[in-house]
Amino acid sequence: MTTNPEGASYAAAGVDIEAGDRAVTLMKEWVKKTQRPESLGALGGFAGLFDASRLKGYARPLLASATDGVGTKVALAQRMNIHDTIGHDLVAMVVDDLVVCGAEPLFMTDYICVGKVVPERVAQIVKGIAEGCVLAGCSLVGGETAEHPGLLGPDEYDVAGAGTGVVEADALLGPDRIRTGDVVLAMASSGLHSNGYSLVRHVVFDRAGWSLDREVPEFGRTLGEELLEPTKIYSLDCLELARTTEVHAFSHITGGGLANNLARVIPEGLHATVDRASWTPAPVFGVVADAGGVAREELEKTLNMGVGMIAVVPQESVAPALATLADRGVDAWVAGEIGERAGRTEAVTLTGDHAR
Repeated sequence: MTTNPEGASYAAAGVDIEAGDRAVTLMKEWVKKTQRPESLGALGGFAGLFDASRLKGYARPLLASATDGVGTKVALAQRMNIHDTIGHDLVAMVVDDLVVCGAEPLFMTDYICVGKVVPERVAQIVKGIAEGCVLAGCSLVGGETAEHPGLLGPDEYDVAGAGTGVVEADALLGPDRIRTGDVVLAMASSGLHSNGYSLVRHVVFDRAGWSLDREVPEFGRTLGEELLEPTKIYSLDCLELARTTEVHAFSHITGGGLANNLARVIPEGLHATVDRASWTPAPVFGVVADAGGVAREELEKTLNMGVGMIAVVPQESVAPALATLADRGVDAWVAGEIGERAGRTEAVTLTGDHAR
């Protein structure tokens, strides 16, 4: 076989293996910070390892798994050239789905797809993921960085992640535990979180014509800084709440809004009433509504409207639950109650108007 020094190569096709190797080297220090005692092996293996002997302490351990991404919010990170916060969003979207059933997040893996490997940029993305894992109490045991020239532009990327958690079978939370008279506790979001950005980007850029460096008085910072605010990670707060008080269910408020996500944990025959007057949404929600002429119904089925997580608890748990969350720095309040559905077709009703 003859070789042609000017023939095709992986590098000529746009894939830089050496850059990928350097990215792995740069990210190692951040991944190391996430290691739990059960994490085994070093970054660079073909699979992440986690010592499952820890599960021997459970009577009947149930493994929970979740996977997610952060949607079009990555486009803002790319435009602002800020890449060390998007990982917080990724971790939050995964671990806060896990904790809804009462599961403790154990470990995560990530997938980063780039148009061109820029080692320092990839390392910044992983730094954010690692910091998020530390906040969530889980290990980052591995991942994959893929270079896709021609599919993505040189400065474009997307991220996804998967997580695994564990919960004792008799501690599993969900619809089966909810009873009439239970109370709906809301936990404040840190902003838009990581849902509805296609609508938000359409409103502020296409309709309003704003730039990312626009100073917005309602925010006290630029538009870009507000839109890139990381998603709040609630997993350790929820686990502590379930450990110290009686909790019947959690609901992670993501795409679809508060009513649709809360409905996922409301059993047949019961109904949740949530009073909008119990909280004031952050200014970003009103700005989006005003800038795009977005109707309330559209906002509420797309954005979290200021609530990132819901806990459904019995009456006697309300005071200790709010005290626990306050001690942990989580802004929380009584937002509604559970009653009989009594012929209603919907599982959740939002009433009143938001406080101002």
